[in-house]
Amino acid sequence: MNNLDKYSKNILRELQLDSRRSVQALSSRVGLSGTPCWRRVKEMEEAGLIRRYTVLLDREKLGLHVCCLVHVNLQRHVQGAIQEFERAIGECPEVIECFSATGEADYLLKVIVPDIKAFDAFLNQALFTLPGVANVRTSVVLREVKYETALPL
Repeated sequence: MNNLDKYSKNILRELQLDSRRSVQALSSRVGLSGTPCWRRVKEMEEAGLIRRYTVLLDREKLGLHVCCLVHVNLQRHVQGAIQEFERAIGECPEVIECFSATGEADYLLKVIVPDIKAFDAFLNQALFTLPGVANVRTSVVLREVKYETALPL
Protein backbone atom coordinates (compact mmCIF):
# COMPACT_ATOMS: atom_id res chain seq x y z
CA MET A 1 0.00 0.00 0.00
CA ASN A 2 2.89 2.35 -0.65
CA ASN A 3 1.13 4.14 -3.49
CA LEU A 4 -1.73 5.81 -1.67
CA ASP A 5 -4.17 7.94 -3.62
CA LYS A 6 -5.32 11.37 -2.43
CA TYR A 7 -8.36 9.93 -0.60
CA SER A 8 -6.32 7.47 1.43
CA LYS A 9 -3.75 10.15 2.27
CA ASN A 10 -6.54 12.50 3.32
CA ILE A 11 -8.07 9.78 5.50
CA LEU A 12 -4.72 9.25 7.21
CA ARG A 13 -4.21 12.99 7.70
CA GLU A 14 -7.66 13.35 9.25
CA LEU A 15 -7.22 10.31 11.50
CA GLN A 16 -3.90 11.70 12.74
CA LEU A 17 -5.69 14.89 13.77
CA ASP A 18 -8.63 13.13 15.43
CA SER A 19 -8.98 9.36 15.40
CA ARG A 20 -12.27 9.52 17.30
CA ARG A 21 -14.21 10.83 14.32
CA SER A 22 -17.05 8.64 13.16
CA VAL A 23 -16.80 7.10 9.71
CA GLN A 24 -19.60 9.44 8.65
CA ALA A 25 -17.70 12.54 9.81
CA LEU A 26 -14.45 11.24 8.35
CA SER A 27 -16.03 10.45 4.99
CA SER A 28 -17.54 13.93 4.70
CA ARG A 29 -14.16 15.52 5.47
CA VAL A 30 -12.33 13.52 2.77
CA GLY A 31 -15.03 13.59 0.09
CA LEU A 32 -16.04 9.92 0.04
CA SER A 33 -19.24 8.16 0.99
CA GLY A 34 -19.28 6.13 4.20
CA THR A 35 -18.77 2.59 2.91
CA PRO A 36 -15.74 3.27 0.67
CA CYS A 37 -14.19 5.37 3.44
CA TRP A 38 -14.72 2.62 6.04
CA ARG A 39 -13.33 0.03 3.59
CA ARG A 40 -10.18 2.08 3.04
CA VAL A 41 -9.64 2.49 6.78
CA LYS A 42 -10.02 -1.27 7.31
CA GLU A 43 -7.59 -2.03 4.45
CA MET A 44 -5.01 0.37 5.90
CA GLU A 45 -5.44 -1.21 9.36
CA GLU A 46 -4.98 -4.71 7.92
CA ALA A 47 -1.93 -3.60 5.90
CA GLY A 48 -0.35 -2.20 9.07
CA LEU A 49 -0.33 1.43 7.90
CA ILE A 50 -2.56 2.21 10.87
CA ARG A 51 -0.76 0.53 13.77
CA ARG A 52 -3.07 1.57 16.61
CA TYR A 53 -5.33 4.29 17.93
CA THR A 54 -4.24 6.22 21.00
CA VAL A 55 -4.66 9.41 23.00
CA LEU A 56 -2.11 12.18 23.60
CA LEU A 57 -1.73 13.32 27.18
CA ASP A 58 -0.38 16.60 28.54
CA ARG A 59 2.69 15.49 30.50
CA GLU A 60 3.03 18.80 32.36
CA LYS A 61 -0.53 18.60 33.68
CA LEU A 62 0.23 15.04 34.80
CA GLY A 63 3.24 16.22 36.81
CA LEU A 64 5.86 14.89 34.40
CA HIS A 65 7.89 18.09 34.19
CA VAL A 66 11.33 16.84 33.11
CA CYS A 67 12.21 15.60 29.64
CA CYS A 68 15.76 14.38 29.02
CA LEU A 69 17.48 13.28 25.84
CA VAL A 70 19.99 10.61 26.83
CA HIS A 71 22.88 9.50 24.62
CA VAL A 72 24.11 6.00 25.51
CA ASN A 73 27.21 4.20 24.27
CA LEU A 74 27.72 0.48 24.86
CA GLN A 75 30.94 -1.46 25.25
CA ARG A 76 31.23 -3.53 22.09
CA HIS A 77 33.09 -6.44 23.67
CA VAL A 78 30.38 -7.39 26.16
CA GLN A 79 28.54 -10.51 24.96
CA GLY A 80 24.79 -9.97 24.52
CA ALA A 81 24.95 -6.33 25.64
CA ILE A 82 22.82 -5.04 22.76
CA GLN A 83 20.01 -7.53 23.31
CA GLU A 84 20.08 -7.07 27.09
CA PHE A 85 20.12 -3.28 26.78
CA GLU A 86 17.20 -3.19 24.35
CA ARG A 87 15.17 -5.64 26.44
CA ALA A 88 15.78 -3.67 29.65
CA ILE A 89 15.03 -0.31 28.04
CA GLY A 90 11.78 -1.75 26.70
CA GLU A 91 10.73 -2.39 30.30
CA CYS A 92 11.50 1.14 31.56
CA PRO A 93 8.29 3.20 31.62
CA GLU A 94 10.31 6.43 31.88
CA VAL A 95 11.79 5.78 28.42
CA ILE A 96 9.11 6.77 25.92
CA GLU A 97 11.33 6.58 22.84
CA CYS A 98 14.52 4.67 22.09
CA PHE A 99 16.49 4.85 18.86
CA SER A 100 19.51 2.85 17.74
CA ALA A 101 21.50 5.47 15.87
CA THR A 102 24.63 6.36 13.99
CA GLY A 103 26.89 9.15 15.17
CA GLU A 104 28.35 9.81 18.59
CA ALA A 105 25.87 7.65 20.52
CA ASP A 106 24.77 4.06 20.00
CA TYR A 107 21.30 4.85 21.41
CA LEU A 108 19.21 7.97 21.92
CA LEU A 109 16.55 7.84 24.63
CA LYS A 110 13.73 10.23 25.41
CA VAL A 111 13.08 10.00 29.13
CA ILE A 112 10.12 11.62 30.90
CA VAL A 113 10.08 11.95 34.71
CA PRO A 114 8.45 14.17 37.33
CA ASP A 115 11.67 15.90 38.43
CA ILE A 116 15.47 15.77 38.43
CA LYS A 117 15.49 13.59 41.55
CA ALA A 118 13.43 10.99 39.66
CA PHE A 119 15.82 11.23 36.71
CA ASP A 120 18.77 10.64 39.04
CA ALA A 121 16.97 7.56 40.41
CA PHE A 122 16.34 6.33 36.85
CA LEU A 123 20.03 6.70 36.00
CA ASN A 124 21.28 4.97 39.15
CA GLN A 125 18.66 2.24 39.45
CA ALA A 126 18.06 1.43 35.80
CA LEU A 127 20.51 2.75 33.25
CA PHE A 128 23.83 2.56 35.13
CA THR A 129 23.08 -0.98 36.30
CA LEU A 130 22.82 -2.42 32.79
CA PRO A 131 25.77 -4.51 31.68
CA GLY A 132 27.67 -3.09 28.75
CA VAL A 133 26.78 0.58 29.30
CA ALA A 134 30.04 2.43 28.76
CA ASN A 135 29.04 6.07 28.61
CA VAL A 136 25.92 8.20 29.20
CA ARG A 137 25.45 11.86 28.29
CA THR A 138 22.25 13.78 28.99
CA SER A 139 20.65 16.93 27.65
CA VAL A 140 17.79 18.31 29.74
CA VAL A 141 15.05 19.83 27.59
CA LEU A 142 14.34 23.42 28.61
CA ARG A 143 11.19 23.76 26.49
CA GLU A 144 9.56 22.02 23.57
CA VAL A 145 9.71 24.20 20.49
CA LYS A 146 7.80 21.74 18.31
CA TYR A 147 6.00 18.54 19.20
CA GLU A 148 4.06 16.74 16.50
CA THR A 149 2.90 13.17 16.20
CA ALA A 150 1.36 13.45 12.74
CA LEU A 151 3.53 12.14 9.91
CA PRO A 152 3.97 14.43 6.88
CA LEU A 153 1.92 12.76 4.13
